[in-house]
Amino acid sequence: MMDNQVPPRKVPNFCSIRYGIALLLLLCNVIIMSQRVCMSLTMITMVNSTEPHGLSNTSTKEPQDNIKNPVYNWSTEIQGIMLSSIFYGILISQIPAGYLSGIYSLKKMVGSALFLSSLFTLLILLAAEFGEALVIICRVIQGLFQGIALTTQQVVWIKWAPPLEQVRLTSLSLSGLLLGPCVVLLITGFICDSLGWPMVFYIFGACGCALSLLWFVLFYEDPKDHPCISKSEKEYITSALTQQNGLLSSLPHLFAWIFAILAGHMSDVFLSRNILSLLTIRKLFTLLGLLLPALFSLCLLYLSSSFHGTMIFLILANATGSFCMGGILINVLDIAPRYYGLLKGFTNVIGLTGGLVASTVTGVILSQDQDSPWLKIFFMMVANNVISLIFYLIFAKAEIQDWAKETQNSYL
Repeated sequence: MMDNQVPPRKVPNFCSIRYGIALLLLLCNVIIMSQRVCMSLTMITMVNSTEPHGLSNTSTKEPQDNIKNPVYNWSTEIQGIMLSSIFYGILISQIPAGYLSGIYSLKKMVGSALFLSSLFTLLILLAAEFGEALVIICRVIQGLFQGIALTTQQVVWIKWAPPLEQVRLTSLSLSGLLLGPCVVLLITGFICDSLGWPMVFYIFGACGCALSLLWFVLFYEDPKDHPCISKSEKEYITSALTQQNGLLSSLPHLFAWIFAILAGHMSDVFLSRNILSLLTIRKLFTLLGLLLPALFSLCLLYLSSSFHGTMIFLILANATGSFCMGGILINVLDIAPRYYGLLKGFTNVIGLTGGLVASTVTGVILSQDQDSPWLKIFFMMVANNVISLIFYLIFAKAEIQDWAKETQNSYL
């Protein structure tokens, strides 16, 4: 089916409007993840751990430094609620955002969601001055708008991505979700030391507001309406695209979200009831998260003779990868909780690199092999999953490693 969709003429890739949109979404996702993660890093400077809980906001630092770095007396329970509250907003917004994306303007939804998420990032310091309850409310609302931005941006590619470039453009834009934590880890400590922790929220909030304005100026919902697109690129996109159903495009992401929640709940049940050891749980969910997508991908190649069969295997191949949420994706927290942030930064960079390499290789294969390109691509994906799974099953650990154990008078 894909072999018949040959573009009418060769159009530049990276010097094109569609790749400019992918880059713009990449930056949006970097900002969104930066706004989400930054409080996890600034919390250590925001909280006074030496004062008894229950008192008003206090500080043991000099008065002048209190202005630069306000310190609050929040309990560890309150800190945990603050850090996790943003995910409640993201959870609530997923299904409504997916539904509304088929009704309202994507330009307004993505741009407004990014702007409002950034606005509530700027309000964190003001909310903290009035109490922890307002900080939690701000974080929930912030998560609500981030969920809208993350969900609705996927619909952009219905009209902007030619079928032979959908994977490449989507992976490029979503790679910002991996790059964002890396950016935060690199610069947040420097900002806190030199400018104070409030500037972390001001900088990421201001960048988000500026980027949302840029989105309103540069993005158009349909290639036909964009004033800067070349005639050849417009013809290339419109001739290559076929009519798509937005609901079907969203189903893999919806089921991936459901399976991720299921994996987290099942792994905690197995552990709390002593049904399986922690290492067995991690290996089991990694096995499901890597092997099932490989199997369903093979089914997609050989058993999907009908439209409905293709959709079922495609959804399962994408969604079952979320089982890794209960396995390898959380395993770093088991073996090195002390270095969790640092190691996640490294693994995110490796994942980002792999995503970029994979999308590039896919594009090369599609452009050079006109006979059976998708067969090679799927087999490469299956081989990658199986090899990674074997390596993990052999070497995986679930206990804190000696090099990661806390030692007296040692600091990260």
